[in-house]
Amino acid sequence: MGIPHFLAIPYPIPGHINPLMQFSHLLSKHGCKITFLNTDYIHKRINKNNLKNEPTTTINFVTLPDGLEPEDDRSNHKKVIFSIKRNMPLMLPKLIEEVNDLDDENKVSCIVVTFNMGWALEVGVKLGIKGALLWTASATSLACCYRIPQLIDDGIIDSEGFPTKTQEIQLSPNMPKMETTNFPWKAHDKILFDHISQEMLAIDLGHWWICNTTFNLEHATFSISPKILSIGPLMSHENESNKSSFWQEDTTCLDWLDQHPPRSVVYVSFGSLAIMDQNQFNELALGLDLVNKPFLWVVRPSNDNKIKYAYPNEFVGNKGKIVGWAPQKKILNHPSIACFVSHCGWNSTIEGVYCGVPFLCWSFYGDQFVNKSYVCDVWKVGLELNKDENGLVLREEIKKKVEQLLGDQGIQERSLKLKELTLDNIVEEGHSSKNLQNFINWAK
Repeated sequence: MGIPHFLAIPYPIPGHINPLMQFSHLLSKHGCKITFLNTDYIHKRINKNNLKNEPTTTINFVTLPDGLEPEDDRSNHKKVIFSIKRNMPLMLPKLIEEVNDLDDENKVSCIVVTFNMGWALEVGVKLGIKGALLWTASATSLACCYRIPQLIDDGIIDSEGFPTKTQEIQLSPNMPKMETTNFPWKAHDKILFDHISQEMLAIDLGHWWICNTTFNLEHATFSISPKILSIGPLMSHENESNKSSFWQEDTTCLDWLDQHPPRSVVYVSFGSLAIMDQNQFNELALGLDLVNKPFLWVVRPSNDNKIKYAYPNEFVGNKGKIVGWAPQKKILNHPSIACFVSHCGWNSTIEGVYCGVPFLCWSFYGDQFVNKSYVCDVWKVGLELNKDENGLVLREEIKKKVEQLLGDQGIQERSLKLKELTLDNIVEEGHSSKNLQNFINWAK
């Protein structure tokens, strides 16, 4: 009998590609065979940023076109999702056939997709190949989407995903309370909301919904569906951390951090998608000046590698280092980091927890609000940055909260305790390690 051969198919954004890549490396270490499917566009873009000699990988890469023209705006997700759904399902069976022809002994035995790629599980069912979902956000946001039909039946949201009234609800008795205005989907976009509902039906074809989380972080959520399987925290190892970066990582910041004492640097990064306007950017810059501590600030370039913000004239910034993109896991693991000013995307949240770093939460959209309530209200390892009546986080608020956070011994201690509990999941007999082994045995 051959070894399990996984075909990994991520939706083409960093927040999906990176966790699926880490999961693929993990499966590969356990002796599984991996074929990783990127779109042509993404494959070119990643390769351009990873020109240095990478260690040989056991992962085989294949590509398919996403159906868009080179000049199309790929930050328009609706456009990308529907172009992929129109084009790729027709091409996938032939690709699988070609992959299988290369190794007759070990044909593709399981397809693992991320959200928006549920169509591939439908293709798999037709070809008799089993499937699983790797959910890249929190298990709680998965539970939310899973409960959409019930939320509509209970009159909590309407058929466009919009809350019928502003209230706090619990999906199940022990889960954290959620504001109905902060559900992980964007309400009032009927097309996208319908897509999410259809996608939930497609991913239901997957036998497992694998989550980059741990039982201790979201224990109540696992009662929502027996399919939810925690295998986190997924953390890639040094030699493969840079395989799928969209931007060139600036590694000089690690040498810069070496020059600072322990727990002295404020790290600021809002992930690969969050966008703020110029006014808010100004407040953040001047807030970092006010804090009067060393800071490392990631100001992400746009797709054409240009910075779209102007720094305010009065910004000094002499205590800080500003980079375009950075090796985040290595930064969070660095002893000089004092706190993490984050959008609370799930990948960043799990990385911060893994490294035992306290958070200042600045959520923008989607599941980030749910993650923020875990950080601040459930785990109590961070504080929230509040907006004024114009929706701005002001510079004084930034200064106040950084000082409050760094002066709170309890938050420091809980952060380190949570790190310990979370890491216990991936030791040999840990909860996540056992789940991973069960998943591989199922795939066999």
